[in-house]
Amino acid sequence: MAKAGRAVNGLAYGAGAIFRFRQAMAASGLRPRPANPMLRSMPMPMSGKACPSRSIGRAAERGHVIRVAAAADYRAAAERRLPPMLFHYVDGGSYAERTAAANIADFGEILIRQRVLADASKLTLGTRLFGREMSMPLALAPVGMAGMFARRGEVQAARAAAAEGVPFCLSTVALCPVEEVARAVTVPPWFQLYMLKDRGRMAALLDRAAACGAETLFFTVDLSLPGARYRDVRTGFASPVSPMLHLRRLWEAATHPHWAWHVGLRGRPHVFGNMVDAEGKGGSFAEVWAWARENFDPSAGWHDLAWVRDHWKGPIVLKGILDPDDARQAVAIGADGLVVSNHGGRQLDDVSSTIRALPAVAEAVAGRIPVLLDGGVRSGLDILKALALGASACLVGRAWAFALAAGGEAGVRHMIGLLRQELTIAMALSACTDVADATPDLIRWR
Repeated sequence: MAKAGRAVNGLAYGAGAIFRFRQAMAASGLRPRPANPMLRSMPMPMSGKACPSRSIGRAAERGHVIRVAAAADYRAAAERRLPPMLFHYVDGGSYAERTAAANIADFGEILIRQRVLADASKLTLGTRLFGREMSMPLALAPVGMAGMFARRGEVQAARAAAAEGVPFCLSTVALCPVEEVARAVTVPPWFQLYMLKDRGRMAALLDRAAACGAETLFFTVDLSLPGARYRDVRTGFASPVSPMLHLRRLWEAATHPHWAWHVGLRGRPHVFGNMVDAEGKGGSFAEVWAWARENFDPSAGWHDLAWVRDHWKGPIVLKGILDPDDARQAVAIGADGLVVSNHGGRQLDDVSSTIRALPAVAEAVAGRIPVLLDGGVRSGLDILKALALGASACLVGRAWAFALAAGGEAGVRHMIGLLRQELTIAMALSACTDVADATPDLIRWR
């Protein structure tokens, strides 16, 4: 993890080198060739909520134009904009990445029953979870280091979510601290935390989040040890530093000038804001990765969640449940909700995809607490399928991270609007007029 911290620092250093080079060229009277324009306006989704007027949807970083028609298209747009190490960090999974791929592919194994001549003039997409009114059954999942994908990325994503009426969950390892995010929106974010050995640090983080108005805690339970992410080693993100690797990082920043200017230079400070102490120290990438490596707690058990309950008065949602027995245990200890999640396929490979695990988990819970699904959701059709199999709502992670990297706040709003449009059409053509009425008879497996 310390190696990953050095990788990000190297990219940021490369951005600074570009800036100094351009200053020198300007002083000499030479003018660098301008970067290709990145963005082009595109039709707005049928959500009734227009995205900001600034244009989005085109990536031309290397002269290649990508038009975004669906949320999944933002992946290619993000790949054009981000330095490769950062793109593959968010895109990659663990080991051979079979579970990460199955999260997406298994949605394609579910068919929606098309129904006709049903009155679809009045559809209800809104729902309510953990005391929060939501315009649709969707929330933005916690994504670490989002501030390296766009300038003050967590703030931009939180604003987009608030504008679209869906919750935003802030990661512990965000660049923007919870105070900065809370100031930027009228509705406070949900907050995510891990089980750590340093209970004093955990308590301080919970106190900070609560002081900012965060009411719901998403507690990640599938990270007692970090998964083996081979792609990060292959790209150099988690490799030992060498002169050649340092040059490679400089080159990646230099060949992505939009990122270098907006994030590498103008997106500072590049620290994990929630980990900075009262004296402004302790939040650097290298410091936090080294600290985290020593503080993952493989000894944690169900009994430790009592400590969390003692330090958090609002709803506690356990994120990382795949097995029905664990779901029953979550209910038994008093969890207020759970998330069927395999960490986006970034922890243990060759486990079930989340959509395949969902029905058994939902059956075990039997409606006693909300069940959310995280992993593989790339369309509004996917959301309807998850609702039909027992989910109360879905979380999206990579989908918003890619949209943020490609189009900032406007990109995230546009991505949410696309999912809303697709969910609306899927409901209308399957005779489902209210998301609360989605049941297994809406779908069948191939």
